[in-house]
Amino acid sequence: QVQLVESGGGLVQAGDSLRLSCAASGRAAGIYTMGWFRQAPGKERAFVANIDRSSGSIYYADSVKGRFTISRDNAKNTIYLQMNSLKPEDTAEYYCAAGTIFYGVAISPAQFAYWGQGTQVTVSS
Repeated sequence: QVQLVESGGGLVQAGDSLRLSCAASGRAAGIYTMGWFRQAPGKERAFVANIDRSSGSIYYADSVKGRFTISRDNAKNTIYLQMNSLKPEDTAEYYCAAGTIFYGVAISPAQFAYWGQGTQVTVSS
């Protein structure tokens, strides 16, 4: 069992920055990849970014490339999402996710077995 706790969300204006954190506990040693998804009202949960905890390989959704940066601290079983140049369309509930199976590329919610409760990011214009 893995527990994930997100933090760092809030209300900001367009162009501002936020950094989200996600700490994993429990059987975190078995985690292969960790990532971030987001879900806006009326929309499906969408991939944002993930990182392979072993190789460090990183994947970003096209919508956040150049603005968001995912990073890791394996010793703390923690990942971060630095979000710069935030836009109103970034407004969503952001979820941390962890997967224990290697897929090569993990961008689907179904590929992540564990989820945090979410942290709200609201970007006003």
